[in-house]
Amino acid sequence: MIMKKTLLVACAMIFAASSAVFAADAVNPEPAKVPVKEQECNLKTRPHHPSPDFKKRQADFENRLQLTEEQKAEAEQIRKKGHEEMKPIMDQIRAKRQEAEAVKRSRMSERMQRQKLAQIDKDIAKLKNEANMLRVKNMREFESILTVKQKQELKKMKEEGRKEFQKKQKRGGGHLRIRRIKNHRAF
Repeated sequence: MIMKKTLLVACAMIFAASSAVFAADAVNPEPAKVPVKEQECNLKTRPHHPSPDFKKRQADFENRLQLTEEQKAEAEQIRKKGHEEMKPIMDQIRAKRQEAEAVKRSRMSERMQRQKLAQIDKDIAKLKNEANMLRVKNMREFESILTVKQKQELKKMKEEGRKEFQKKQKRGGGHLRIRRIKNHRAF
């Protein structure tokens, strides 16, 4: 008789404990995980402050081209204007990437996912093309304030940058390779 009571009490306790666990899961579902990039850097609430490395590279760039104070001021205006024109495009690209991540996490069929992701990829490619055209326009605008000698020096600097980039790519480094691997989808 004591054995039956003990067994009955033990079963009741196990049932109650498991019910409480399931109820807690239903009431407090796991919070949505925010991507690390969004946690670390919310660009809408945080003002943009160039890094010390950026400032050093900018100063080296200006010194190598021997920009006058007037040219530096014009270049800064061109850069700021370009940044303001680029911001909406980059925000749209970021939103499309978040949309793609949401589609990947969704429970829709693989076929629907592939179709949606293909459309999103097309939209992102179009936006990237717009961004590149804007970069070219800004570069031309910057080059218009340079003297002939400065343009020649800029051409040399670009060539050196291309060679350095190619060297990094041959060694297997570089940020583009990492991005390509990260964006690779297996279907």
